[in-house]
Amino acid sequence: MNNDKTLQFMQIAMKYLPEAKQQLEDSGIELKPELIGPFMELFTKVMSEAYELGKAEAGSGNNR
Repeated sequence: MNNDKTLQFMQIAMKYLPEAKQQLEDSGIELKPELIGPFMELFTKVMSEAYELGKAEAGSGNNR
């Protein structure tokens, strides 16, 4: 995975961060700044894996 994709994934995550923060707070969970980093790392791993899966499926002509 190249740095451009990682940056794009982080931008997507930041776009939805306020919504995620609000949903967590509505559930009684406070999202502290020091906790955001590990969640962003996890999100980047998930997005990277999903991207690679989509790329592989597109290459095999296995689109639905």
